[in-house]
Amino acid sequence: MDFERFKLPKLEQKRPIIIAGPCSAETEEQVLTTAKALAKNGVQIYRAGIWKPRTKPGGFEGVGSEGLQWLRRVKEETGLYTATEVATAKHAYEALKYGVDVLWLGARTTANPFAVQEIADALKGVDIPILIKNPVNPDLELWIGAIERIYNAGLHQIAAIHRGFSSYDKKLYRNQPQWHIPIELHRRLPELPLFCDPSHIGGKRELIAPLSQQAMDLQFDGLIIESHCSPDNAWSDKDQQVSPEVLDVILRKLVIREMKQSTEDLVDLRRQIDDLDNTLLEILAKRMRVSQAIGTYKKEHGIAVLQTGRYNEILEKRIMNGEKLGMSHEFMRTILEAIHEESVRVQIDLMNND
Repeated sequence: MDFERFKLPKLEQKRPIIIAGPCSAETEEQVLTTAKALAKNGVQIYRAGIWKPRTKPGGFEGVGSEGLQWLRRVKEETGLYTATEVATAKHAYEALKYGVDVLWLGARTTANPFAVQEIADALKGVDIPILIKNPVNPDLELWIGAIERIYNAGLHQIAAIHRGFSSYDKKLYRNQPQWHIPIELHRRLPELPLFCDPSHIGGKRELIAPLSQQAMDLQFDGLIIESHCSPDNAWSDKDQQVSPEVLDVILRKLVIREMKQSTEDLVDLRRQIDDLDNTLLEILAKRMRVSQAIGTYKKEHGIAVLQTGRYNEILEKRIMNGEKLGMSHEFMRTILEAIHEESVRVQIDLMNND
């Protein structure tokens, strides 16, 4: 796929491209006050939610099409480009009618191929930038599928937004970053611009700065950040919004490191990584051979493959040991669960092989 950069004439293409504005358009005054402050600080694309897909009924679900008139005033009075989320074909038609410059598909929409296709069909023949958030669940193929549906409709000004992935087991983040998924997306589609949404990943305004820096260090092209003229009084997601003044400080403190040719020292370190990876593979292969021997013993003695007590004991001890060696709890759990899953598969295959 041949993706195109955004055809917004006044947009500076340097990293990072910033899209900022409130989670929701609440009142005309709020929309304009926030936009003017952001424009003053150099933001070029203004975002505001017009239709808000809430998890449960009863919450603020957006002002609807009336808010599109406010976005039109933002363009007229500040010169900012405008952006909003569309979840249906009707939303797309309405946004285009009022001259919105950039559209994005939210995580829930991306997870629904029928909804994505309807929006793609509605946008055929329109040359407008489209941003596509990752689906709620960590499904890379679903994400790529949504990108392909929009691309096949003739829209090539496409970018992806990494907003993290929902998890029942909430810890530090509102949505788990799982950076390896957007990294794999970039490997598969290297020309596709990548934006990061630190507001939705973190869920707390104090996490926006470190998450934004991580995204820059991973060579993301831009950031989409929720900013409100009075964050504590926001009608939705107030904890993850920052004022335009705070956002300006965050952006000024970002360190932008560009990709450079590897030095000899870095090449040597990468050789060491390659050697260690090969050693890890050899050790894992040996471990699977031991698992196979255990499976043979279990088969001969009528013992079930899964021994929950033993697994829980190993998991706790290994995670603790890994943490002592400087590795994170989440990393150790992910690695050990993957190894255990493969060991179980090896033993089940052996059990069923007469």
